[in-house]
Amino acid sequence: MGRRGVREEIVEAALEQFHVQGYNAAGVKVITDAAGVPKGSFYNHFDSKEALAVVALERYGAGRPLHELTGGEGEPLARLRAHFEALRDAVVRYDFTRGCLIGNFGTEIADHSDVIREAVRQSLAQWTDAIAAVLTDARDAGALRAGLDPRATAGFLVNAWEGSLIRARADRSTDALESFFILIFDALLAKDGPEAR
Repeated sequence: MGRRGVREEIVEAALEQFHVQGYNAAGVKVITDAAGVPKGSFYNHFDSKEALAVVALERYGAGRPLHELTGGEGEPLARLRAHFEALRDAVVRYDFTRGCLIGNFGTEIADHSDVIREAVRQSLAQWTDAIAAVLTDARDAGALRAGLDPRATAGFLVNAWEGSLIRARADRSTDALESFFILIFDALLAKDGPEAR
């Protein structure tokens, strides 16, 4: 198999470096060194590091298993739980050193770059849409607690996950993530949740 093109090498290296080091610490030279390409070749493919960050964020989003949420097998809430379990497992696999790139960019640079802020906003919206679709399926199947609006609940789940992830990374522990699962799946979404009692 032949070597990938220079642009692809840069995108893959940027995705890794942004995730490991963050946007500010991952300079163009760091990225091109990791890609094994000359620094000068960067500007043949990207106008700026900011433009590369948007592409890396799109690549990250495309790699998330959102299609399993909306078109996967099994009951809707089981698919949703499996989605968050896979995200949790990735956090543990990297020993709490990486978060969600969307959330990382949102907290690190969204205030300083309108382009990246918009890319983060779109990424969060796509994720929220996928979760809302699953919750709508669950509601239509009679599996969701009555009175929960799928779209508002989906937004809350994304926000709760991102906050739980920050805490898990700070604590280097799954405690916050396990609390997320208990409060979301055993209380908020459960058909016999608090309001139903």
